Amino acid sequence: MLPVEVKKDIYWVGAVDWNIRDFHGYSTPKGTTYNAYLLLDEKTALFDTVKKPFKDTLLHNISRLIEPRTVDYLIVNHVEMDHSGALPEIMEAIRPHKVFCSAMGKKALMEHYRRDDWPYEVVESGRTIRLGKKSVQFLETRMLHWPDSMMSYIPEDRLLISSDGFGQHWATSQRFDDQVDFSQLMRHSAKYYANILLLYSPLIQKLLGSVQQMGLPIDMIAPDHGLIWRGEPQRIIDAYAEWSRQQGKEKALIIYDTMWHSTEKMAYAIGDGLSQENVDFEIFNLKYAHRSDVMTEVLDARALIFGSSTLNNGMMPAMADMLTYLKGLKPLNKLGAAFGSYGWSGEAVKLLTGVMEEMKIELADAGLRVKYAPSHADLKQCIELGRKIGAAVKEKS
Repeated sequence: MLPVEVKKDIYWVGAVDWNIRDFHGYSTPKGTTYNAYLLLDEKTALFDTVKKPFKDTLLHNISRLIEPRTVDYLIVNHVEMDHSGALPEIMEAIRPHKVFCSAMGKKALMEHYRRDDWPYEVVESGRTIRLGKKSVQFLETRMLHWPDSMMSYIPEDRLLISSDGFGQHWATSQRFDDQVDFSQLMRHSAKYYANILLLYSPLIQKLLGSVQQMGLPIDMIAPDHGLIWRGEPQRIIDAYAEWSRQQGKEKALIIYDTMWHSTEKMAYAIGDGLSQENVDFEIFNLKYAHRSDVMTEVLDARALIFGSSTLNNGMMPAMADMLTYLKGLKPLNKLGAAFGSYGWSGEAVKLLTGVMEEMKIELADAGLRVKYAPSHADLKQCIELGRKIGAAVKEKS
């Protein structure tokens, strides 16, 4: 992709990765982008780099605008490898006078790349540097989502270069939000939040409060992944405010894995019970649903209902994977219940319940087990479980 001017004398010079399909456990069926930005002024600044295999793309894009050796400053908002993987080669190509980063950013760069000879200059939150007609104000966002993370604000353009905040994993030929289908954009944004940032929701609320307190007017948000928000950037800010509160809707998820379809029959019957309570629900068979797609729906669900057959005195492997992933992201304010079928031991439901207790999910029921295939009476119990959970969802909403 050729460079794209996002504001006067500020260019997108990043790379589009059309082929990536997995981002450390997060499915990316539509690829992603590694966004880097070049600001041309009396002093020229490059904001972040790209994943290592795309270093030549970044250099070519810079070269289409200026001679790379004339870049004065490199600003490292985030050290993760999809943004700093090309850093050693880019440092050699441009030889910047200064590398601006947070204190934790310097520590991470030195520990990762073993280079103490780079011209680091540590900046704190609120520090401003002058480039000429334009300036850059730094805003530390520690643990959003790495300790080194920060954002860069260009007050003259009301532009927030937001690092990994407000991004999406979505490869497109377009660069801006108003050039794509907005519903798809928000879907990708929700998936990104649910799978990467949900854990840090309390910090996101503090960040949004800080931005409001600082009175920073924002006309454009340029993240390190996906589309740039120029149409209505307030809509993604409002979405982050909503997602970070984790209040949930009148919606339940039935997430299960099954051996011989007995647990599956239970799942459908539980869904019938939810339907009778007029509670929206979705059913996910983990043989077919990817953990990151399920996690996207967890974002606004009020109840999580887990079902598993018992295998080797435990739960099904796909369910163990899902719960491990979910546990790391620490969703809040959820109701839960467990169900499952078994042949002779039946530990899965107890294990599922235990994991939910560890996650501080409020249990709406002690759990339901069925031996072998469910009878009509068993399925009636499943329907009643669904109704019970549905009533609890409506009570909590």
